[in-house]
Amino acid sequence: MLRPWHLWLAIRRDGGLPAHLQIAQQVAEDIQQGRLHPGDALPGSRELAAQLGLNRKTVVSAYEELAAQGWVSAEGRRGTFVAPSLPAPALQPAATEALAQQSRETWRQREPELIDFSENAPDSRLIPFDVLGRAYRRALIATARSGKLSYGDPAGEPALRGALAQMLNMERGLHAGLDDICLARGSLMGIYLAGKAMLRPGDAAVFDRLSYPSARRAFASHGAECLDADGDEQGMLPQALEALCRSHRVKLVYLTPHHQFPTTRMMPAERRLQILALAERYDFHIVEDDYDHEFHFAHRPMLPMASLAGGHRVIYIGSLSKVLAPGLRIGFIVARPELVARCVDIVLLLDRQGNPVTELAVAELIDSGEFRRHLRRAWRVYQKRRQVLLESLAAELCGLAEYEPPAGGLAIWLRFAERVDMDRLAADARLRGVKILPGSFFAADQAAVAGMRLCFADVDEDKLRLGVRRLGEALRAQL
Repeated sequence: MLRPWHLWLAIRRDGGLPAHLQIAQQVAEDIQQGRLHPGDALPGSRELAAQLGLNRKTVVSAYEELAAQGWVSAEGRRGTFVAPSLPAPALQPAATEALAQQSRETWRQREPELIDFSENAPDSRLIPFDVLGRAYRRALIATARSGKLSYGDPAGEPALRGALAQMLNMERGLHAGLDDICLARGSLMGIYLAGKAMLRPGDAAVFDRLSYPSARRAFASHGAECLDADGDEQGMLPQALEALCRSHRVKLVYLTPHHQFPTTRMMPAERRLQILALAERYDFHIVEDDYDHEFHFAHRPMLPMASLAGGHRVIYIGSLSKVLAPGLRIGFIVARPELVARCVDIVLLLDRQGNPVTELAVAELIDSGEFRRHLRRAWRVYQKRRQVLLESLAAELCGLAEYEPPAGGLAIWLRFAERVDMDRLAADARLRGVKILPGSFFAADQAAVAGMRLCFADVDEDKLRLGVRRLGEALRAQL
């Protein structure tokens, strides 16, 4: 049996206790303290003797002593193991509570009936693992042979930046080259880098009243004053933003115009142009987080603000997480070369570089067309789930919630009567095996918001129906 780690033991040559009894004593203590667990394999006698510089017979004698005391069991050629029938070691109260808490958290994560509407993540089960595996293998061989497993370009692998530039230019109307792109470990790191590059203590960053909480925390960590601008059904109000610009030193405005986070509404072209004009007039930049551009179901996606006249004022943040998987950690920043250079300098301090193997593998998926094929397959699955969710909402929440089918994105925003206690609804839904996030989660001051965001990409159709039915039960019980 392969044992990848050495069992560390210390043998005193000048001690009065024989070496084989020292071994037996230390192994028994390790079992009692929980370092070794019932069923764990012990090193072979030859291996341990060589490690300790002892005669093999000494180790054999130690194992025989342990077996006689019931600590271990010898299983012939398979080796020697900690006796599987031993009880778990007794723990101190604090350790017991910590272990219990860990067990509770593990159970929550594995709870088979939990239907999670809160996770804004794709269904990673849809990834063509065979294709991705082959791309990883070729990328690993290529990087090893070329010496690229050493330090590389902190801006990211040129192959992936080039593939992204072509995709963004062709499909999103950008004008990006290699020097305009910096790779990041997901979109949140891109947001953090943009804030670090642009903000100084005392600067102001403006958000929608309901927005992405992690973006607020990222900008606040750089000493920025985070402000909220009023909005309407079309997004942030230009006059509200201008009023803040007149009274504060606004440096960044964070927007999700394609599908506003969390309400999913799209900002129309006129509103976008108005805000771009304000950026020019008041000398601020827009961080455009285009977090799920790929999934639009009603008509063709609108081009990003970064593609419009005045787009030089936009720091465009994107990610491949919603198409592939968040665990691959592929995000990107597109901006003017001087801003990208600042971000690269920060990467050198934080992360040094990304993962060249993953980046080359994903570049191959894009260049070969596999990325686009996977996107089309995923789009069909998500379109079906979106339809199932809309049908379930119509059947179960008719008269209890209001919503408009969004043109795109992987979530639906529900609005409720003001009398609905959203925190209680979230708690009651959880008791029924449904996880939701109340609207207050997206507000800076955690004020009550009579709404919630239902994410559907990672939920099977049967669970979508069951989850909405349980949510309806919790809501009717409260009302």
